[in-house]
Parts: sequence; C-alpha cells; structure tokens
Amino acid sequence: MHETLHFVQGDKNSCRCFIIQHPASRSLIMDLVIATANQNKLKEFTALLQGYRVTLLSLKDFPRIPEIVEDGKTFRENALKKATVVARATGKLTIADDSGLEVDALGARPGVYSARFAGDGAGDAANNARLLEELKGVPPDKRGACFKCVLCIATPEGETAFVEGECRGIIIDALRGKHGFGYDPVFLVHEYGQTFAEMPPEQKNRISHRSRALRKLLDILPRYLEKGMQDT
Repeated sequence: MHETLHFVQGDKNSCRCFIIQHPASRSLIMDLVIATANQNKLKEFTALLQGYRVTLLSLKDFPRIPEIVEDGKTFRENALKKATVVARATGKLTIADDSGLEVDALGARPGVYSARFAGDGAGDAANNARLLEELKGVPPDKRGACFKCVLCIATPEGETAFVEGECRGIIIDALRGKHGFGYDPVFLVHEYGQTFAEMPPEQKNRISHRSRALRKLLDILPRYLEKGMQDT
C-alpha cells in the first residue's frame, strides 16, 4: 500500500517532494523534472504523483535553461518540444504538459494560445475578460467547452511517449470561485454544478484534464523509473 507523502524541501521557488513505497522504486529516490515554471501546475503534479519515490523539480530549479518558445500548432507539438529540450538540458527524466481550453462557439479557440489569449504576457484576468467578451450574447446551450491536456514523458536519450486527457463543461458568463487558476473560474462542470475554481483542489484533481492524462501516464511511468534506476 502507498504510504504518507513527505516533503523534503519546499520554498517559494520550488516544490520538492518524495512519496515512499512504490514497487518500481523501493530504495532509491529519482529526480523527475516537471517542465514548467508554473507553481500551480507543479502543485497539481505533486498531489497527483502520490505513490512514487521521486524528487519533483521544476524549471525554477534550472534557471540556466532559456525560455522555451511554445510555437507548436498543437498541444502535442508543444509538449514534445518542452519535454525533449528539458530532458537533454538536465540529463533527467522529464514530464511536460501542454494544455488549454477549446471553446465550441469559438472554433476550438483559444486552444494552444490559452495562456496568451489576450496577448503576450496577459494574465488570467485579461484572458478571462477576453473570453467572456467574445462569448457575449452566446446562449448557454452553445457555450460548450473542453479542457485538454497532452503529457509527454522524455528521457535524456530521446525516448518519448504521450498520453492525453480532457474534461468537458460550459463557459458561464461570470467568474465564480476562488480556487485554481487560468480559466477555472468560468469553466463549469455540469455533473458537479461547480466551476473548477469552486471545487476544493482534491476534487478538481480527481476529474481535471491533467489528472485524467496523468492517470494514463502512471500506467507507463514505472517502466521509465526502472530504466532510469538501472542507468544510475
């Protein structure tokens, strides 16, 4: 059985942890890089990777890695680029995600431009404001949307694999809730009657697009951990 989550080190710039007792790794702690500087995403990965004896690192732990331009046309292309670049640069097993919101009435926009929908450097407030402005006057039954996530795992040697997850909902016409980040305050999941931002983090982590993708990744992660330990 899995045991308790233990934090080894944490500060405002990183979130490092290991979780004990997984069959793939009983005696060693492996570094696993999450190719993001977004600490909200890192917290989600920390919660979702329970059961694995790993030390989670983020891009904030590797300040010399230059900014990776996400210029792919699909989530898959961006996830692949981030994972392979970071894995080569750090020499460590790396997981990268690219995720975003696709809105039916907007022809699947903002998609890969979700983080910069209101322009480069735009924050959550500006992105949400633009989304609601573009959907002004669109009736509730036409406001369907889907959060999508593609995860890529990459080894320093260039081996890669992909998994995907999604969660459908609707875009409401005003922000609701104080949890989460990004478009969480306007994305309502029908079966729960709540936005992602209204849900406690542990509830969101059970149904989110990222958690659904990660559960698929967990089916193949032990093989990569075992290979990494054999190479050390």
